Amino acid sequence: MKTMTLRTRAGQPAWQCLSAAAGAALLAIAVTPATAVAQDTRDAEDASDSIVEEIIVTSRRREETLQDVPIAVSAFSGDQLEDMGAVDITAVTHQSPNVHLEVSRATNTTLTAYIRGIGQQDPVAGWEGGVGIYLDDVYLARPQGTVFDVYDVERIEVLRGPQGTLYGRNTIGGAVRYVTKRLSDEQEFSARASLGTYGQADLVLKGSMPVSDTFRIGGTLAKFTRDGWGSYLETGEENADKDILAGRFSMEWEASDNVFLRLFADYSVDDSTSRQGHRLLEGPAGEPVLDDVWDTRAGISTFPASTGGLDPETTQGGVGLQIEWDVNDTLQIKSITSSRSDKTESWIDFDNLPADTFDAPVIYDNEQFSQELQLTYTGDRLAGVAGLYYLDANAFDAFDVIFVSSLTPFTLGDYDTDAWAAFFDFSYALNDQWNLSIGGRYTEDERTARVVRETFAGLGSPYFGNDAAISLTVPSEGVPEFNGKRTDSEFTPRVSLGYAPSDEHNLYLSYSEGFKGGGFDPRGAYNFAEVRQGFAPESVESLEFGAKSVWAGGRLTTNIAVFTMDYTDVQIPGSFVFDSDGDGQDDNFAGSVTNAGGADVDGFEFEAIARFTDNFSATFSLGLIDADYTEWLQATTDPVSGDPIFVDISSDREFQNTPETTASLNLRFDYPSEFGDIALLTGIAYRSSTTQFEIPNPLTNQGNFTLVDFSAIWTSVDEKYELGLYARNLFDEEYIAAAYDFPTVASSVIGFYGPPRTMTLSGTVNFF
Repeated sequence: MKTMTLRTRAGQPAWQCLSAAAGAALLAIAVTPATAVAQDTRDAEDASDSIVEEIIVTSRRREETLQDVPIAVSAFSGDQLEDMGAVDITAVTHQSPNVHLEVSRATNTTLTAYIRGIGQQDPVAGWEGGVGIYLDDVYLARPQGTVFDVYDVERIEVLRGPQGTLYGRNTIGGAVRYVTKRLSDEQEFSARASLGTYGQADLVLKGSMPVSDTFRIGGTLAKFTRDGWGSYLETGEENADKDILAGRFSMEWEASDNVFLRLFADYSVDDSTSRQGHRLLEGPAGEPVLDDVWDTRAGISTFPASTGGLDPETTQGGVGLQIEWDVNDTLQIKSITSSRSDKTESWIDFDNLPADTFDAPVIYDNEQFSQELQLTYTGDRLAGVAGLYYLDANAFDAFDVIFVSSLTPFTLGDYDTDAWAAFFDFSYALNDQWNLSIGGRYTEDERTARVVRETFAGLGSPYFGNDAAISLTVPSEGVPEFNGKRTDSEFTPRVSLGYAPSDEHNLYLSYSEGFKGGGFDPRGAYNFAEVRQGFAPESVESLEFGAKSVWAGGRLTTNIAVFTMDYTDVQIPGSFVFDSDGDGQDDNFAGSVTNAGGADVDGFEFEAIARFTDNFSATFSLGLIDADYTEWLQATTDPVSGDPIFVDISSDREFQNTPETTASLNLRFDYPSEFGDIALLTGIAYRSSTTQFEIPNPLTNQGNFTLVDFSAIWTSVDEKYELGLYARNLFDEEYIAAAYDFPTVASSVIGFYGPPRTMTLSGTVNFF
């Protein structure tokens, strides 16, 4: 284990900050906010409606109450998400402290995820995320297609901090779990229809049926449509529209008293038009900045040669089998097997101008197979899980970048990942107040890369339909192709000491590590030796203090987490354009990778749930974070000697997608009557200023902003009918959620904005 001495920006050891924070937490804990992670909710038999429901969690792969789990987690049930008017998985970003989940730039279904300052913005094959995304306990190796719509969902869980022990590779920032509903023992069928602004028209049909006492089948079919929030002014097409058909199916079989099997499958087709951004600078010919941030002058779809008939579409799907065998009262064996694939065809107009220049038709094609085995033990004093995990994945992408000089660099990336891991995590009750948790995971990650880079004269390459393009490759040298292979391995431990002074309070101090393997730059210029070597793994060491409490006879639950992290060898992907022939005009495109060296991340998180009366409740969250690069070495030349040297430029770099303050307040009022129940909900979310890149740009930086949502829901007495009105971003706040920054090419500084104000009217009928 590496030695770690963490320090804050002011220079004092981080453990002193943790001690001070712990003392403050113990003094002020009654007013600190917190929340939880939810698997199931259940009330104590003698609990009244005024008591916050006890929450059962499975963050450590076994059932525990929230207050016993030494992890910072937020959770949102399917009913809660529906009442919020949540559209997709990104809805939780404004309700969770120090979390950033947004739709990636120039896409409709690719997710950009950051937790506690750690994540990955670039979705190109060859890059791995820093936040693990899970669908029904299946790790999704690529971000394409992971902006899941909210339907048929049991809960969404957000685990903050490195989860290297139980969740494994690429969870150094945290993990997000999208868990679908289990089938009911009784026959059910429901329909939900929605109409809204921008021509929204959605329909969700759900059904399940018990075939016998031990066998059930069920499924959900959903259609989501909406006009664009803006327009392609040159072509008349919709920009940022929505056209998705999705379905899920499952079968559940209780093969015996102690064996349970679940077969599940999902598939979706997204035919939405490629989403383009908003130019933040005038064009090179004086084209003015558009008034509407959702309108675009992009015109790539008008040039067949560059797209080869490319029809924007994302398809994704998978099948899985879960088997649970209760060997005896204390031992369970669980198997999770899954196979998944997704494919995206799209285009990006980097300059958002009509001419077919600085345009990129793209293809992403991904496949994966995974297998996990878990052995869970639950005894009187000892409880835990051990297991094995295997992943076989392939990520493929190809794209042109068409330049004004009629030169088109073509890039193809083909990456195989073969990873396996062995893990354990056990807790032992030393006595009634003290408990010790110890876990660890050994990961071996093998990456094989094939990268092809070829430049053509012409608007577009033959790979995307322009057969007239001429290769500029020297025949005797052949097409530039790089093949590389590397294997990274790491042991990531976790240790936690818990102390419960009473049944209502639980304190913990934990240490954990996370690991993400190295790789090869998917856009790199492999004629350079340092690029051929690939980039190094990155890792994080985290120390966290937490306090979880129940107050006022169960009317208030609060959680607090204080953390400090040492983040090393940070992988920073980037892209740049350059002049390949010395004519003074940028005409080529390549990637660059920096293992930045090091960074310190310190933070504070609060969450609370309060039940003031039987009919009035509130939730609150607050996240504070201080993330700074401590070392970022850049190669340069000594101006005197001419020798190569490295300079530290960390003071000029900032963490992207990491606002220093995030906060939310949600109020709910329930009014029961003989005509049905009425619920009124208001949500307020605040985020401080955010930079989109490590090198800040005032044009793309987003200042402080606040979002307000409102819902009004009527439910019939027999709960057969429901009618809801949902307003999101009520005051139509404009905010940049992502960006491109290429100022030297046609002043291409492009912002991608968060959703505008939307109003939706939904009706649900539960037939049986």
